[in-house]
Amino acid sequence: MASSSSALKIELVLAMTLLAVGMLVLPVGVYWVGQLVIGGYESDAGVAGLIGAIWDDLGRGSPAAWILVLSPYVVIQLFRIAFKLLRRS
Repeated sequence: MASSSSALKIELVLAMTLLAVGMLVLPVGVYWVGQLVIGGYESDAGVAGLIGAIWDDLGRGSPAAWILVLSPYVVIQLFRIAFKLLRRS
């Protein structure tokens, strides 16, 4: 029982960390790449404006915002699944 509790704690820490990355770090990366590729962001608030817009969209239930924020966790889970499948073969 203790090992399943420990595994759950590790999974929760991973999920919370990657959710924080999706909410804070990834929008900064999106902003930076957008600046290089497209040019200035429409808001005068810069990166803070983009983060605020993403958080507003999360509150409105925007699928694009949720995909962006959850993508770090989903990518890690897909890698974990792939490695487990590769180990079996």
